[in-house]
Amino acid sequence: MDAIDRKIIALLEVDGRLTVTELAQRVGLSAAPCHRRLRELERTGVIKGYRAVVDAASLGLGFEVLVSVTMDREDAGTIDGFERGLAEIAEVRTAERLFGDPDYLVRVVTADIAAYQRLRDQKLAALPGVQRLTSTIVMKSVVDDRPYPRLGPPAPLGRSR
Repeated sequence: MDAIDRKIIALLEVDGRLTVTELAQRVGLSAAPCHRRLRELERTGVIKGYRAVVDAASLGLGFEVLVSVTMDREDAGTIDGFERGLAEIAEVRTAERLFGDPDYLVRVVTADIAAYQRLRDQKLAALPGVQRLTSTIVMKSVVDDRPYPRLGPPAPLGRSR
């Protein structure tokens, strides 16, 4: 990956609807080589896809909770069952497995606190291996979905920057 590939990625993170022609102009290439680079970034999985960023409150999902999950056991079958079950809950926006305590951090959206309480009691607490759920209500989002920081190419081995 070179500086032009990195610029393509940076531009698309800000505006994923840029046409290949607009993208090519901004990175200083003609359309054909820019299109080849873009397809290669997609083929190799550097660019995983494109999506619309939607306001959750406008969909009636303005109540957001961070849920810390502590497991009572962590054998492979329990972890697999928990993660598969978690993936099937539509209100789960993100879920990360962590080192240390808690074992998972899950971001959930619902319409309101009553809807969250039902989700917590009926679905989250019923997942395999759950020992404890700790819920923290999100007051406001301060930094959300920003582009990744721009790093230069890795330093050659044996040298520091």
